[in-house]
Amino acid sequence: MTEIDWNMAAADLDAHGCAVLPGLLDSGHCAALSGEWGQRAHFRSEVVMARHGFGSGAYRYFAYPLPDQAAALRSTFYPPLSVIANRWAEIFGTPTFPPTHAEFLARCHAAGQTRPTPLILRYEAGDWNALHQDLYGEHVFPLQVAILLSAPGADFTGGELVLTEQRPRMQSRAEVVPLAQGDAVIFPVRDRPVKGKRGWHRRPMRHGVSRVRSGLRFTLGLIFHDAL
Repeated sequence: MTEIDWNMAAADLDAHGCAVLPGLLDSGHCAALSGEWGQRAHFRSEVVMARHGFGSGAYRYFAYPLPDQAAALRSTFYPPLSVIANRWAEIFGTPTFPPTHAEFLARCHAAGQTRPTPLILRYEAGDWNALHQDLYGEHVFPLQVAILLSAPGADFTGGELVLTEQRPRMQSRAEVVPLAQGDAVIFPVRDRPVKGKRGWHRRPMRHGVSRVRSGLRFTLGLIFHDAL
């Protein structure tokens, strides 16, 4: 995994509502994670999006114990992300987050949120994902990570990550995030703080994926709170 400039990531989140981490994983690691899709026993459930009005395509939530690489990424990302999350919590006046992911998961599990949320998403030509938020219970870690496992232009075309930000008394802002294979993007689960003329306020955000025009697209999603 490449080194991450966390100061730059935090600055990009403040300025744009997302932060891209180029070349986080090499093609071999991407292929290994994509290959998890075929290991049905590694997952606790599958969601076919069209059945629920979520879009088109499918995703599978990993079961515990997570595959080693997914578990390592989740535990490695959490501590630096918790620094950003705690700065946001101080702005909002909400409870802060513990320094380790194990401590935060213990908080989730004590509240009945015991089902793991890291997932693999699979899109074929014509598939897409509706704008949404990944909220699974009372305890919500405010940031999540998506890693593109397929190669744009070679494995698939289309299928861009789309973020929308609701602005007070204004039309929503859209952000299309171009990613290469192995790139990661950090973005808010529910909202982010923005400082305006009258002080700080919340900007609700949603994310989705535009229509895949050809090929096959795999993504790893890392959500840090578990589900009810």
